[in-house]
Amino acid sequence: MLLAMFLGGLIGYAFGRFPGFLVGAALGAFFLHQAKSRLVGKIRDLQNHFLESVFSVMGALCKADGVITRDEIQMAEAMFVRFRLDGTQREAAKQAFNRGKSPGFDLDAELDRFLRACGGQPALLQMFLQVQVSAVAADGVVHPQEHEMLVRIARRLGLPESQVDQLEAMLRGAYAGQSGSGGRSHSQQLEDAYKVLGVRPSASDAEVKRAYRKLRSENHPDKLAGKGLPESMRELAEERTREISHAYDVIKDARRKAS
Repeated sequence: MLLAMFLGGLIGYAFGRFPGFLVGAALGAFFLHQAKSRLVGKIRDLQNHFLESVFSVMGALCKADGVITRDEIQMAEAMFVRFRLDGTQREAAKQAFNRGKSPGFDLDAELDRFLRACGGQPALLQMFLQVQVSAVAADGVVHPQEHEMLVRIARRLGLPESQVDQLEAMLRGAYAGQSGSGGRSHSQQLEDAYKVLGVRPSASDAEVKRAYRKLRSENHPDKLAGKGLPESMRELAEERTREISHAYDVIKDARRKAS
């Protein structure tokens, strides 16, 4: 603000001395305020688009196997609570979910609309996909029909199929952490850890570390918030960064023991 006023003042001073300085400073402050207002409005619009598209696509995804079960409805309601939606947001999310599960819902058109709204920002697209994976696999399992639809969603958003595998692996890691090992062997946990970081088991230590740091940076909750991620979904972003760190720890531990 001060810098904008000062620069505006200098320009004004060049044309009208001290009176010009005052006018220029005032104009600088005005235009900065207008720019900030536009930015805030743009982020708010994007957040609304995010919630609308998230829950409409979630409704379609829950119907992937042809039936909407009571458990899936309860899952959607649990998402309302998890994302701390207020009364107005909850009603909008409920309407979006019902729209998504209706026979005439156009999944591809909705995804295209969201893609345009978020400007194709990879981190927001990945977070969008993560919400969908979390929604259909609250029990740690993704069924075949759901997996196929998740792949379709990823492709429409311009994300590789490996993103679905990565998020499913991340979900399995989170579920195993909540219920002990989840009945999974160490080799399965290690395999998933590599998927989470998006590297091959043959990758060097430097490559693994580089992939970890890149993912941590891209998925930092504050950075995502600045790009338009609703504050209500901050917890999910924090969960993602924890799983990225956990995967890195699993790989480091396995390599240390093998050396």
